[in-house]
Amino acid sequence: MAKQQHLTTDREEDNVRGEESSDRSGNGRGQTVARKKDRNMTAGTHWLLQTGLYKRNQGRVIRQATFAVLLATIAIGCWRLSEIADRASFKYGLPLVMLAAGFWVSYRVVNFPQFADFLIAVEAEMAKVSWPSRSQLIKSSLVVIFTIIGLAAILWMYDTFWRFLLGRFT
Repeated sequence: MAKQQHLTTDREEDNVRGEESSDRSGNGRGQTVARKKDRNMTAGTHWLLQTGLYKRNQGRVIRQATFAVLLATIAIGCWRLSEIADRASFKYGLPLVMLAAGFWVSYRVVNFPQFADFLIAVEAEMAKVSWPSRSQLIKSSLVVIFTIIGLAAILWMYDTFWRFLLGRFT
């Protein structure tokens, strides 16, 4: 709790410093306002009501994939809800309203600045990965499969041996 109060105090001090510096120089005012807007946008839940895209051209693929997965999860939940509902309003109306709300929340979540920055960083790191060639992938997969089969056979032999040994004495 004390840490949270300390962070709030730091934010308030930054706001005061930002206002003082913007009062002294007219050209820094736009940056101060932008900083405040970023902080305020992530501070509450009103970011759900924003319609803009955050860093629109960065991390597009990963954000679209994340949006699709979130929406598919919500759609499956809405479908299951419609399956168990008795009345028509609960069978069709409530799932459709929840699907629309889920669509909007999913859209906003992938554009939430902190989460969007994380997704952008993930996409950048995935671009740096050196992926194996097809032959390397097949060879590595075969090694793993045969190792698992070998270990399963060894465990089966140990199990059979101990079952036989302990079965003679009971």
